Amino acid sequence: MNQPPSGHGHRDRCAISGIGATRFSSDSGCSALSLAAEAALAAVADAGMAPADVDGIVRCDMDAVAHNDLAEALGLPGLTYWGSSGPGGAAPGGMIGQAVGAILSGQATTVLAFRALNGRSGARFGRGAAGGSGGGSGRPRPVGGDGKYDEFFAPYGLVAPGHLFSLLARRHMIEYGTTEEHLGHIALACRARANANPAAQMADRALTMEQYLAARMISTPLRLFDYCLETDGACAVVVTSRERAEDGPHPPALIRAVAQSAGPEPQVGFLYPTLLRSRLTTQTSKALAGTLWRRAGLGPDEVDVAQFYDCFTITVLLQLEDYGFCAKGDGGPFAASGAIDKGGTLPINTSGGHLSEGYLHGMNHIVEGVRQIRGSSTTQVPDAEVCLVTSGLPVTTSALVLRRG
Repeated sequence: MNQPPSGHGHRDRCAISGIGATRFSSDSGCSALSLAAEAALAAVADAGMAPADVDGIVRCDMDAVAHNDLAEALGLPGLTYWGSSGPGGAAPGGMIGQAVGAILSGQATTVLAFRALNGRSGARFGRGAAGGSGGGSGRPRPVGGDGKYDEFFAPYGLVAPGHLFSLLARRHMIEYGTTEEHLGHIALACRARANANPAAQMADRALTMEQYLAARMISTPLRLFDYCLETDGACAVVVTSRERAEDGPHPPALIRAVAQSAGPEPQVGFLYPTLLRSRLTTQTSKALAGTLWRRAGLGPDEVDVAQFYDCFTITVLLQLEDYGFCAKGDGGPFAASGAIDKGGTLPINTSGGHLSEGYLHGMNHIVEGVRQIRGSSTTQVPDAEVCLVTSGLPVTTSALVLRRG
């Protein structure tokens, strides 16, 4: 058997064989552990396996559910591998990378990766955390600053993720002439895909450009529909070897390549310190893209469909540029051209994304990526063979390329 080139030893050697998801809602009525178990059992069954086949679990750093919690709930006989990967939206691609590493190193044979949260009825990530860095002050504390940079942000009202991303959006507008309508085209593309997806939170709520522009401003220039949803729910996937996945009931989604990056200017924290560095309109995803395409042996021109991490519309626009789908500064016109729509050259977020399906910190993007490779999406891209899935924050990020076998 021919071995992959040096440095690309994981290429196509593992696959996602099972996917699972709960209902996405604003009030689940149950614990995060119950949600995680529901999604995990669905993923294992989808892979044609039993819970006893799982010997590894990978989670997000911010998940309320620990590895041993889920192992006990599923009745697993034991774990030979467990791991955590990254904060929130930066984690999912890295979780798949850990699963691949565990399998190829012989530490596990079948790894379950999951994300579960009550993101609306419980802790809401769109709000600033209570208390200053000294604790107990009752003052708002910037999300993602870990208290290290409170003095630079909290006095100016920068206490929630939307504040950071609104500044990035404004900077892009100043530098490149990006317009609010350009961002609106991203929101509309995601909403149209959600309208075709019965499981999406916004399945029955159409959106027009007029409605988008008339929506209330939350953090200028970002409006209501530039923000992702707040969601209760869970998603899970089963990662195993290519050979084992090929024996399953569904076509395997081969993991062509995975990559993680902290960028050329690593820094403390995971969100606000971005504003203290030069990297504003070019994000960490730019550095990651070079690594990912090299490992995959593919380029942006060979991607049939993409699931971009979309906590805000500006996040998608920046990634269109950073991953090489258009030139720096051209993200807005590219989105407005119809390229990201159904039938365009790069259909995106085909289940509705975080903007309109649900916010599961990027795990629902991986689930949808697998559906595209299988040919079972509610907005299926004809003959889709290569799908990019990104997971991203301005400081740390990760991504993967899925391929049809």
